[in-house]
Amino acid sequence: MSQSDVEQMKRPLRRDARESRDKLIAAARAEFADHGVDASLEKIARGAGVAIGTLYRHFPTRMDLLIAALEPRLQEFVEGADTAMQMDDPWAAFVAYLDNLFAVQAGDRGFNDFLSRRFPGNAETEHIHDVMCQQIEDVLTRAQEAGKARPDITRADIVNLIWSNGRIIDATSTKAPTAWRRQLHLMLDAYRAERAHAIPEPPMTDEQLYDAMVHLSKAK
Repeated sequence: MSQSDVEQMKRPLRRDARESRDKLIAAARAEFADHGVDASLEKIARGAGVAIGTLYRHFPTRMDLLIAALEPRLQEFVEGADTAMQMDDPWAAFVAYLDNLFAVQAGDRGFNDFLSRRFPGNAETEHIHDVMCQQIEDVLTRAQEAGKARPDITRADIVNLIWSNGRIIDATSTKAPTAWRRQLHLMLDAYRAERAHAIPEPPMTDEQLYDAMVHLSKAK
């Protein structure tokens, strides 16, 4: 890369280019929210009133556009997660963390898909997922160490809950948009330490979980 290329990258976007980028992000938010991460990029470009080549100049890959479009949802999630994780009561923190996570999931099909899958070719999405997984591990472990959550729950069980919640959201979003919350709290009741009993099937390993999330991306 030449010095002139570096200087070009540092230079702020012209007003018309900035407006095109903003329109693309707005159109992408609407399309990803309605149709998930596999939404048509051509339709996004048309919605923004630009050519598909303009879209690729601003966002060379689908993941680049997705991250830009999901920024408000990710910020909403981060703020709620921070609030939950600062709560004094470990069980209340666990419940609040999942309630916040699923509330954001319910409001955006693109974010729903993003939570459910892994995109191993993109370092930024991998980092976001790793942070979320560590948060789940932390809030769950804290509830377990306090004797509030059953000790055999793992991160994979929470991701399974995210997957099942995604299907509930798909089925009920237009007719009963908060139905997911009943299912979440039924499951949370089953996660309480006093409800624990032997389970015949072990949890997925971290490797199995990761492969399953990648498979969901490849299956689309």
